[in-house]
Formats: sequence, C-alpha cells, structure tokens
Amino acid sequence: MKETQKAYREIFKATSIFGSVQILSIIASILRSKFAAIFIGPIGMGVLGLLNSTIKLISGISKVGLDTSSIKEIAFANKKGDTKEVDEIIYILKRILWFTGLIGAIATLILSSVLSELTFGNSDYVISFIWLSIVILFNQLTCGNLAILQGLRRLRQLALANLITSFASVIIIVPLYYYLELKGIVPSLIVVSVISFLISVYYTRGITQQNYKQSISKSFIKGKAMMKLGAVLSIGNLISLLVAYIMQVYITEKGGLTEVGLYNAAIVIINSYVGVVFNAMGKDYYPRLAETLENRHLINQKVSQQALVAVLLLTPIITIFIAFASIIIKLIYSNEFLPIITFVSLALLGTLFKALSWSKGYVIIAKGDSKVFVKTAIGFNMLLLILNLLGYNYYGLTGLGVSYLIYFCAHYIVISLIMKFRYQMIFNNDVIPIFFVCLLFSILVFLFTFIANDVYKYILLLLALLLSILFSLYHLNKKIDLIGFIKKGKND
Repeated sequence: MKETQKAYREIFKATSIFGSVQILSIIASILRSKFAAIFIGPIGMGVLGLLNSTIKLISGISKVGLDTSSIKEIAFANKKGDTKEVDEIIYILKRILWFTGLIGAIATLILSSVLSELTFGNSDYVISFIWLSIVILFNQLTCGNLAILQGLRRLRQLALANLITSFASVIIIVPLYYYLELKGIVPSLIVVSVISFLISVYYTRGITQQNYKQSISKSFIKGKAMMKLGAVLSIGNLISLLVAYIMQVYITEKGGLTEVGLYNAAIVIINSYVGVVFNAMGKDYYPRLAETLENRHLINQKVSQQALVAVLLLTPIITIFIAFASIIIKLIYSNEFLPIITFVSLALLGTLFKALSWSKGYVIIAKGDSKVFVKTAIGFNMLLLILNLLGYNYYGLTGLGVSYLIYFCAHYIVISLIMKFRYQMIFNNDVIPIFFVCLLFSILVFLFTFIANDVYKYILLLLALLLSILFSLYHLNKKIDLIGFIKKGKND
C-alpha cells in the first residue's frame, strides 16, 4: 500500500471511529435539545447557555490549559516508548488538576453573587452558582482523564467514554426537565458532571504502572513546563470563552433570554452537529502532529491530508443542513427556533474555510509557538467579537450569520499567511481546487433555498446535493480506496 494512501486511511479510520460515536452523540444531543425545547423552551435554553458559558469560562481559567498541553507531553513521551515518563506525566497532571479544580470551585463559591449580577443582571442565580462550583471541579477532573486517553491515542476507550456520557446525560436530564422544568437545569448540570467523571475514571483505570510518592511542590516543579505551555494555550481558549460569554450577556441585555436561547441553539448546530468532523478528527490529529514536530515535510503532508479529508467530509453535511434547515431545526428544537435559519446557513458556509484554517492552525499548537499563538488568539477573538457585536446590533440573528462567514474567511487568509512565511508551509496542489468545487456546491444549495417555486427549488436542491455527495465520495475513494478499506475493516 502506498504511504500516502496509508496516511489517508489512518485519518479516515480515526475519523470513522469518532465520527460514528459523534453521530450517536448527536442523536443523544438532539434528544437533549428536543426535550429542552419542549420542557424549558427558548428561555430555559437561554439560562442553560448562560450558565454553561460561565462554567466554561471559570473552568478555562482554573485548568490553565493543562488538558491541551498534557496531550502533547503524553503523546511525545509515548511515541518514544518511555513508559516511565508517561506514567509520571499522568501522575503530575492528575495531581495538579485536583489542586486547580478545587481553586476554581472555591472561587465560584466566593464569587457567586458577582457572577449572578454579571451574567443575568440580578441576584436570582446566586444559589445556582454556589451549587455549580461542584460542576467546575468534576468537569476539570474529567477533562484530565480524557486528555490522558487522547494523548495515548486510546481512541476506542475515548470514544466509548464520550458516547456513554452523551446517552447518560439524556437519561438524567429528561426527568429533571419534565418534573422541575427551569429548576431542573442546575441539578442536571451537577449530576451529568459527576457521572461524566465516573465514566472517565472507569476508562482510565489501570493505565499507569508506577506508584509515585511526590510532594506537591515537587509535582509542581516537574509539571512546570507543562503548566507553562498550558497557560499560554489557555489564553486562546479563555479569550474564546470570554467572547462567547460577552456575546450572550450582550444579547440577553439587548434581546432578552429568548433571543439568547435562539443564539445558543444556532451555535449548537454549528459547533456540535456540523462540527462533528472537527470533533472527530481533532481527537487523533493533534497527537499525530505532536509526534512529528521536527519533520517539516511530514507536518506539511499531514496538514494537507487532514484539510482535504475535512473538506470532503464536511461538504455533504453542510449542503444537507442548508438545504433542509427548516425541517432539521423543527426536528431538533421546535417552530419557535425557525428564526435562526439564515444565521445557521451563512455560518455553515464559513465552516468550509474553517476546515482549511483549522488544519493549519493546529501546527502552531503542536509546535508550542507561544508568541504566535497568543497574538493570533487575541487578534482573531477580538475580530470575532467586533464583527458579532456589529452584526447583531444592526441585523439581529441574521447579522450574526454574516459576521461568522466574514470571520471564517478572514481567519483562513491570515492563518495561511502565517503558515507560509513563518513555517514555509502551503497546501498540496490538490487541496484548493477541491475546496473551491465544494464551496461552489454549498453556495449553490444556499441560493437555491430562496427559489419561490417549490418544485424547481427541490429539484435543484436534490441535484446539487447528489452531485456534492458523489464528488466527495469520488475523491475520498481516490485517496483511500473506500471499497478496499471497508473490506479490510470487515476482515479485521
């Protein structure tokens, strides 16, 4: 088998594993969203979104990026075959996360009244934030365990942990939303966080072989490099979380909880349902890049391969979502959420550009290039915040769709320039032509949705969808030999 085909198959195999899990997780997410839409409505979705944004922001600060930097450290040590070093990194990671998790939980307790005022503009949610301090601790510990599985590339265990957590959350939230309605939001977040932690503990049991006895000070000294890189990486994550938090607070003040509920529903579709490809690929892509930091040619090859597979897998998903946006939104949520159709459709067009910049952007993280990472994180997030504030202020939810599309395009252009001039990295020759064909299909589907005559509209939509799917399958088969891959999978 050719090396290039083998590489494409590795990407596709990892994506298939997590993609299938993500699809099942999406089914679970759809069930959660559907029951949430029925039992707590747009207002409840708004409250849930604001609480989740606050939790993510506090967690992002307290874990100082250790869940990301540890993946690199574990993957690099694991590639060398140094089991003793791997065990030590895992021990240090767990110890530090317990410490920082407790700090985050205590900070949430102390600042509960401040958080309520900042987030909701009143003191009605002080008790909620006190209880949510539990979520901060358990979410942090869960992230650490999942980072261990990802760094070791134990994809099956990682996939199962995510899958079981997704369906367990459905079983938990449905009765709580049904019986308690809005009052069930906080209990559901707490129970889900605890269950998620227990599941992650189960799948990381028995991984380390060494029994370490270190003082806390020694653990912090040995974990200094990991914490330093994590702190740098956390800046980007924190700014992203802060931007999301500011946007939700701004929308709440300007449009109310119903409007922020619509916003959160749209973001879930963009990041979770259509973002299935990014989520599935990222689990394996980052560790693979981290293993080959010193080989520029190999990194360039991996980035191009990843981008091509991402675009080809995304195109059918994007075109289907855009073509049947109203049906999908009604299925996932309810008729009350139909105002987000244009927002979602425009943002989805931008995700094709995101596929390219996402593949390149991981190089900065894998190399630990802190200066570039911090500058780009601050710059891009400020750009997104400004575009979103302007878009929403003048054109509401539709304006947000336009702002996301502009942002994704600008992000790709700037990242490409950085990759070319700082790392001498450009895509292979076949990536961009295939990307533009996929983009054309997506734009045509979007334009066809505005045709007044339903007969013509759906004929053209179905034709464009069929062509986009066939185009993606043709090129995936060309790179991977799908039939051979499927046969090999059956034999295995």
